[in-house]
Amino acid sequence: MAPVTDVAPLMTRLALEHEQCKGSTSSMEDEDNDTLENLSSNKTGKPPRNLSVIRQCNSSAWLSELWIFMQDSDLGIIGFKSPTLEKSGFLPVFRSGSCSEKGPKQFMEDEYICVDNLYEHFDSAVQVPSPGAFYGVFDGHGGTDAASFTRKNILKYIVQDSNFPAGLKKSVKSAFAKADNAFAEASSLDSSSGTTALTALILGSNMLIANVGDSRAVLGKRGRAIELSKDHKPNCTSERLRIEKLGGVIYDGYLNGQLSVARALGDWHIKGSKGSKCPLSSEPELEELVLTEEDEFLIIGCDGLWDVMSSQCAVTMVRKELMQHNNPEKCSRALVEEALQRNTCDNLTVVVICFSPDPPPKIEIPKSHKRRSISAEGLDVLKGVLNGI
Repeated sequence: MAPVTDVAPLMTRLALEHEQCKGSTSSMEDEDNDTLENLSSNKTGKPPRNLSVIRQCNSSAWLSELWIFMQDSDLGIIGFKSPTLEKSGFLPVFRSGSCSEKGPKQFMEDEYICVDNLYEHFDSAVQVPSPGAFYGVFDGHGGTDAASFTRKNILKYIVQDSNFPAGLKKSVKSAFAKADNAFAEASSLDSSSGTTALTALILGSNMLIANVGDSRAVLGKRGRAIELSKDHKPNCTSERLRIEKLGGVIYDGYLNGQLSVARALGDWHIKGSKGSKCPLSSEPELEELVLTEEDEFLIIGCDGLWDVMSSQCAVTMVRKELMQHNNPEKCSRALVEEALQRNTCDNLTVVVICFSPDPPPKIEIPKSHKRRSISAEGLDVLKGVLNGI
């Protein structure tokens, strides 16, 4: 018998999601079944940011989700982990679509880059493994100079590094540092502007995510959302400890009372002179994995999307859209439009990258012959949740 302590939190979450999604304009009635049909046993899920104010995906099938949970009490919803680096026979085919909108803000400060074929992107003088692809989103602040400079140069700095492609992690870290320093030296640009930077470099079936700031990368794995980056917010425990160790302070969630992110490129008015220790870091956090056939697509987006939408909701939307029209650009547009309807307060930039030319398959749940039950106390909790809807 599954303990009540395992059942109650998920029932509460499902009820919250059901109540919060009533205002959503997405026609998503059936996709949640597809989403949860192949959930894994991962329990280390990161909850959506500000759950109490987030409207989740429209779900008329949430009771079915609860039934699936009762069938197998070990299921989780959102994963945040590093898939093991094992050799895979899967060779992805890259295709992408993007959408970028100013939203309610006065100025557009986001930038992005999509390169589906690195070999064609560079001339023959650059040795790039094939197939290879590169994607990035850059959320600028204090002007567009930092975001625009990073978009134009970050890929060049990666492939020009002496460690590329054998030492991929070293190449990417070096490129981020070089971009930050080169921007400070660009006299024609405003070095006080700054940007987040989230990139995805894929060579064969190996993918390396690099993140500085609060943009986010989410992998769609048979309908399940796997977060491949961590939002670098000043209040995040690891970031707060690093900031305080270097003499920084956090006021009302802002680094030194000025910046809502704990890591960024640029912002040299905060960093001071080059080489000095500063609580505002430009070092990227890396996440490496090997893609398999279960990995269907990747969503990368600036925080204008994630402020109003959970990772799982975004994956659910994209999977449903791909099954209908198999067009990643339309998927990006759908996410942006949904975020606008949810009253995001920021610029919006989203890139959807597919790893196969085919749409995601419909997932069938094998029927379980095991009989599962729920305790009387658990039923009372469920009854209370249902009565509150």
